[in-house]
Amino acid sequence: MSYVALDSHCHIHFNSYRDDMAAVLDRTVAGGVAMITVGTQRDTSKKGVEVARATEGLWATVGLHPNHLFPVMIDEDESPFMTREESFDFEYYLSLAQDPKVVAIGECGLDWYRIPPERSIEEVQTRQKEVFRQHLDLCEIVDKPVMIHCRDAHQDCADILEEYIAAGKLARRGVIHCFTGSLEEAKRYHALGFYTSLTGVITFPPKKSSGETLTDLQKVVRELPLEWILVETDAPYLTPIPHRGKRNEPLYVLDVAQCVATLKGCTLAEVLDTTRANARRLFGIEV
Repeated sequence: MSYVALDSHCHIHFNSYRDDMAAVLDRTVAGGVAMITVGTQRDTSKKGVEVARATEGLWATVGLHPNHLFPVMIDEDESPFMTREESFDFEYYLSLAQDPKVVAIGECGLDWYRIPPERSIEEVQTRQKEVFRQHLDLCEIVDKPVMIHCRDAHQDCADILEEYIAAGKLARRGVIHCFTGSLEEAKRYHALGFYTSLTGVITFPPKKSSGETLTDLQKVVRELPLEWILVETDAPYLTPIPHRGKRNEPLYVLDVAQCVATLKGCTLAEVLDTTRANARRLFGIEV
């Protein structure tokens, strides 16, 4: 089957869909949208692979999210929860990563935004960097790209990526998921050969008090070359306009793509065609 779009980062196998996952998958595929469902710890990584094996138009990633290295409250409006602490089991993730339905390692990375109050910043940052490097080492063994979560840590993240690339590693490169950084940060990643992936956050309007017609992120999107962009939902989180207030779904990636087209003054078809081609190059999948 051919698809018009790829949701390059969702969590369709999470508990938010436990009652209707099959129905959501069916209407997403029927709507012409393929998906990559993303693991964030050992259980969700394993389940993501199992669901991907059984579903056409669905691939998976495996990894340990930095927020799962310590217990921390995730206060996303759509699904607040307390994370479970986990140590990175390299051999366990290596075994999962060898599955042909696994197209990337992650979601992994650095998050300086959520620091557990009972832990020091130094402890959290040291451990996150260590585990991030272990994921990058895993990419090297299985020859797959990395899917990165980075929040308020772009300089440190890019420094580590530069170090690996200078050593001749990370040949498959990767993507910065849910990119919300500056144009300069995006250019640094692009110079390293990394894509930036955009979510429903780009559809959010500026605060009325700002007097601006565009948010800072929307101004960045307007300047980004399509050749370095992927689109995603991060479903069930970050529901785009016009669906705010509802649980996010992979099908809504079409709204993200439409927003990119509007901001860049091009057609929706151009955005969909280019982002599909980008995904094909990065993940090695036919969409």
